[in-house]
Amino acid sequence: MKNNSALRDVSIKRNVLLYPEGSCLIEVGNTKVLITATIEEKVPPFLEGKLEGWVTAEYSMLPRDNKHRTLRGFTKGKLDGRSAEIKRLIGRSLRAIVNRKALGPRTIILDCVMFYKGDGGTLCASITGAFVALYDACEYLLEKEMIDEMPLNGFLAAVSVGKSKDDYILDLCYEEDVSAIVDLNLVMKDDGELIEIQGTGEGGTFSRNELGQFLDLGEQGIKILIEKQKAALGVAE
Repeated sequence: MKNNSALRDVSIKRNVLLYPEGSCLIEVGNTKVLITATIEEKVPPFLEGKLEGWVTAEYSMLPRDNKHRTLRGFTKGKLDGRSAEIKRLIGRSLRAIVNRKALGPRTIILDCVMFYKGDGGTLCASITGAFVALYDACEYLLEKEMIDEMPLNGFLAAVSVGKSKDDYILDLCYEEDVSAIVDLNLVMKDDGELIEIQGTGEGGTFSRNELGQFLDLGEQGIKILIEKQKAALGVAE
């Protein structure tokens, strides 16, 4: 079985909006996600008095990013299951790399909107781009002397890996995703530490050895994505 180990074309642009403390436009293939970071000087009730911060996320799609119009959450009265799952994973992934004591008693909200032709990898693109917006928000806090140290413990990015009949595939597009026998989403730090693995044998099983190959292939892609994040942020290697 051969490896299809190339990422799709990736573009990361930061500070694309005027008002947010951080913003990023990430394009992966034909998937485009706009992310903003907003700093609020308050924390959820369960953190009050604990002198530590919080990072959370919201996720939505424009109504016509599909063949048929998708109802907005406020129209249906609740967030759809997929969007709720994605927002939880984005927030959970980013919190894993944040020193919340160093962040202090404030909240950073990452709002992610997918707005052009969901071509697969929306979740992974959202996490990868949200980190860039989060980094800029933390830099804002440093520049304003609202915190004493960078609260981020490294870089992180996310990528999908899958298995078709004949290939291991990195960074699945929509057509590859819907026909994959196995589909995984990986979130990983720049030191190789894993934050999240979501894997499903949708059309068959996979072995422990194959899982290792998925992880190796995903790590290759995440290293490239982190290089692109650092280039966008102007961070030296």
